[in-house]
Amino acid sequence: MVELLPSILSADFARLADEVAAAERGGGTVIHVDVMDGHFVPNITLGPPVVKSLRKATRLPLDCHLMIENPDEYIPAFADAGADWVSVHYEACRHLHRSLELIAHHGMKPAVVLNPATRVNLIVDILPMVHHVLIMSVNPGFGGQSFIPFSLEKIRRLAQLRQEMGLAFRIEVDGGVAHDTVARIVQAGADLLVAGNAVFGAGHAERDARDLLAAARKAAGE
Repeated sequence: MVELLPSILSADFARLADEVAAAERGGGTVIHVDVMDGHFVPNITLGPPVVKSLRKATRLPLDCHLMIENPDEYIPAFADAGADWVSVHYEACRHLHRSLELIAHHGMKPAVVLNPATRVNLIVDILPMVHHVLIMSVNPGFGGQSFIPFSLEKIRRLAQLRQEMGLAFRIEVDGGVAHDTVARIVQAGADLLVAGNAVFGAGHAERDARDLLAAARKAAGE
């Protein structure tokens, strides 16, 4: 089943609870939270205090994408704030296996993220550990970027590995997910779609979430 994960990076932060509620009415089933530190990526966003506030505003799972250096130091704080899923970058983790174990130890679903230039084959050994793999289809740091086409081949490779290894991890895609790309993304094998600008950018989150999800599920044959 294809799911839509509205990304609050593109929401109106002055109306965050209302924006999240609208995206949920439009069919969003998980809220995606982009955490950036200004070091690993060239932008600064939010941290555990905002996640804690968001936890009070929605019952949906909170998917925290840590685009930060030294993520192990902050994983307990995100657990305390109410995060449900936590994803860490292959490129930021000195000991990826240990980081994924730490996330699971704190009762959250662990995931690994790959930047556009990072090959899928580098994470084969840890695939049995993860709830999902997040393929970045833009270079992380800012919303509203254009989809990188070679990301589709990475999604296909992951879907192939999932089948060959008999695993059930989900395939999440973040970056440039919009009406002109969503069919190709879903047909390549993705089932968790992160969308920020396409949901919140025009100020009609409920309508735009519903339309994007409908296009995705049509492409998936659901």
